[in-house]
Amino acid sequence: MDRNDVDWKGYWASCPTPFRATDESVDLALLRELLEFYVSCGLHGVLILGTVGEWFSQPESDRKAVAETAIDQVAGRMTVVIGCTDYTAREIAGYGRHAMAAGADGFEVSAPPYSKLFPDELVQYYQDVCDAVDGPLMVYNWPHGTSIEITPDLADRLADLSNVVAVKDSTPHQEQFFETTRRIVERVRVFGPFMTTGGLELLQRYGGDGFIGGGSLFGAADAEFWNAYWSGDLAACEKYVERNEALFPKLWLPGGWAGVHGAYQSELKAIMAMLGQPGGTTRRPRLPITDAAKLADIRAVLSEAGLLAA
Repeated sequence: MDRNDVDWKGYWASCPTPFRATDESVDLALLRELLEFYVSCGLHGVLILGTVGEWFSQPESDRKAVAETAIDQVAGRMTVVIGCTDYTAREIAGYGRHAMAAGADGFEVSAPPYSKLFPDELVQYYQDVCDAVDGPLMVYNWPHGTSIEITPDLADRLADLSNVVAVKDSTPHQEQFFETTRRIVERVRVFGPFMTTGGLELLQRYGGDGFIGGGSLFGAADAEFWNAYWSGDLAACEKYVERNEALFPKLWLPGGWAGVHGAYQSELKAIMAMLGQPGGTTRRPRLPITDAAKLADIRAVLSEAGLLAA
């Protein structure tokens, strides 16, 4: 498989998993509402059970129920890729086969947390996953959560594996992302920070496929960036970039690994509640943001950006 075997592109929401405030149980009905919201915004895809989806706090029963619900709700109307990260390829294989059997378009896997694999070990890890699961695989570079940086050289090797069709690159190092894109974009689809000034320039010069963001703060405008790019309307893209770059540093720390006011998932769900999006709460070990001053600051930022009434 390679990039030509899938049509993955555009703006995807890394979909939060809604939990109930009463007992932190998964709220599958609210998940369906959230997915319908993404459909109404015209988003091109969703990543389920990624970092934003808090896969790390869910047992197998919850992870499989969330995956099945998402596929049932929106498969065929947008691309659905299921996050299947775990500590070993054996465990990942079970989640990956389940996702593909349930009707997912593909599955996503980051480097395993905690173990800090060496390059040859990481290549073998992904090869074992490819051997065990018959389906399109997205490699996720998430150095903050895994302590492993998939460098351009390593991405080059992974792009040649049998089932790898895409890379989601969340490195905080812009120049590294640019080099990785140049090296692999003709073989696999690349999702990363293209919706910035430098990213848009890279997109025009070398190509690229999409961005997977935490939820969707701008709604339809997130998808319209890509629709505008594909139609050649660079002025519209530049206008979006200006708005995005004005908002981002007021909400997220450099590299996008956490919120200014709390954990990424916690801040995102607070924002979603203010925007009227169905997001539920977090699940321990993540805690919701409850500090009134922090919530007021978030609300002020959203109001200044025109996302809320003053």
